[in-house]
Amino acid sequence: MEKLKDIAERFNPITLGEMDTVKLQNRVDTKYVFNSARLPLLMEELRRDYRILEVCGTRMNRYETLYYDTPDLLLYCQHHNGKRNRFKIRTRKYVDSDTGFFEIKFKNNQGRTIKSRVKNETTEAGITDKSMKLLTKKTPFLAGKLVPVLGVKFVRITLVNRDFSERLTIDTGLNFSNDHTERSFPNLTIAEVKQDRCGNSDFHDLMKRHHILRSGMSKYCFGIFSLDYSVKKNNFKDKFLHINKINHEII
Repeated sequence: MEKLKDIAERFNPITLGEMDTVKLQNRVDTKYVFNSARLPLLMEELRRDYRILEVCGTRMNRYETLYYDTPDLLLYCQHHNGKRNRFKIRTRKYVDSDTGFFEIKFKNNQGRTIKSRVKNETTEAGITDKSMKLLTKKTPFLAGKLVPVLGVKFVRITLVNRDFSERLTIDTGLNFSNDHTERSFPNLTIAEVKQDRCGNSDFHDLMKRHHILRSGMSKYCFGIFSLDYSVKKNNFKDKFLHINKINHEII
């Protein structure tokens, strides 16, 4: 981790204010999953093409997310069954800046991700008044029918490319938990390219050079699966085995 911090310090920084031009709340996402031992070398190669987000003097920012679902995990099951026009509902705390948001992610049948959010009145988890209004406006769900089901903690590096057309998030140190148990994947990195539309990307090119294939994975579904909820899992088994192999890969 210290080596990664040293590399992050050598990037040219970008501020949250400058990031406003690349919010990409309506976007196309492309994900990659690889062993974290690969990350320092990859970060060195990214330095010439990307700037790094710095928040409160920190370039590796801590995130805490709490996902909501129905008691029978309808949102998870819809994703598992391949349903289009599906939702993820969560609160997210940005630990280093002590701010929090209630967020709704909608994946439409064109494969685009549309995110809506409101700032929480406090950084504590919960569906508050503003959150309820957004939930009613954007989804068919009522706050009283949703319960917190999964906590996710990770450290995120956020990069922006030279022409501000792309954001790249790199998540490490994944930890999943619920009221009964928790599980960590310390050797796993999830990188996600966010663009207005699918296009050229220096990161895509870098992945090709290192023979790392695209691998769609929802942190929410992966967390539910890995904590062994009594839900359908057959459509995710191959993906979980692949990710487990990456997590134990010797580099």
